[in-house]
Amino acid sequence: MNPLVAIIRDEIAENGPLSVARYMTLCLAHPRHGYYVTRDPLGARGDFTTAPEISQMFGELLGLWAAQVWLDLGRPAPLRLAEMGPGRGVLMADALRAARAAPGFAAAAEVWLVEISPVLRAEQAARVAGAHWAARLEDVPPGPMILLANEFFDALPIRQFVRGGGVWRERLVGLDEKGLRWGLGPPLSAGLPAAAPEGAVLETCPAAQGAARAIGARLAAAGGAALIIDYGDAPAPTGGGDTLQAVARHGYVDPLGNPGGADLTAHVDFGALAAGLGAGGAHVAPLLTQGALLARLGIAPRAQTLSRARPDRAADIAAQAARLTDAAQMGTLFKALAAAGPGQPPLPGFGGTT
Repeated sequence: MNPLVAIIRDEIAENGPLSVARYMTLCLAHPRHGYYVTRDPLGARGDFTTAPEISQMFGELLGLWAAQVWLDLGRPAPLRLAEMGPGRGVLMADALRAARAAPGFAAAAEVWLVEISPVLRAEQAARVAGAHWAARLEDVPPGPMILLANEFFDALPIRQFVRGGGVWRERLVGLDEKGLRWGLGPPLSAGLPAAAPEGAVLETCPAAQGAARAIGARLAAAGGAALIIDYGDAPAPTGGGDTLQAVARHGYVDPLGNPGGADLTAHVDFGALAAGLGAGGAHVAPLLTQGALLARLGIAPRAQTLSRARPDRAADIAAQAARLTDAAQMGTLFKALAAAGPGQPPLPGFGGTT
């Protein structure tokens, strides 16, 4: 038997059905059998591909964004350049290479990678010389910080609530004679919208909201900026539907089918993230699509420069840029949310903050 299934069965037998959040936490972050703890999930040989793996242009543009923020802040040193969920370190390596265009940035930037996976930490160490690691953002030393987070928040555990028979019930993971099964808890009312259509699904992510408040408080206290890129939207107050998905070998699979053997994610609620950042004291820029941000940061001229240097790869480079920016691919589903400390200059690509 899958060892994590046995652990989940025992917990259900002892404490009753699990919330979706608890199930995701066990599947993704169990210290011995969790998905992110036991493997490198990225790239063609893994289960999914993220933007930094698609093209060096993504990380390079984010690195130039960070360098410009640093210049606008008055070149603070040391600067904590942090990344949450840094994957194999590809984004940070590309970002640092590009940011060297700003004299003094490399010397000022102290790189911190927020990562729990020992497998991925080894990959990161091979790509990002001199990096420091932390299990939580709170462990990154104080001081001005520029934070990058690409496809981090989508993997944080969510709770799901389903509307039926005029009441809300929490979706749970339980057991029957055939194995793990979806179920519903008792009727709920507190904190849930009274008016919602039958069959509505409302998702909340307390972990994401807590992380956003912590980031906002850090920026408000010490200055700096955060750039969060992920997929999702600002759903309707009565729910945005069931967005939980499991991915393995670049395809969708049953979320209950192989605990710990597939990536579990859900769409990010950017409205809730923005509110959390603001509650922490940060100023939040208007939400952009990934395509719009990359266009403003100069992906077209960067693609042209790369194509001139490598004409044999011009078609591939154009395809990579299109995948990152086109509405039919990643350009619209993925969003970019940025925040800064109070009183700071407008953020590159975003303009003013609110």
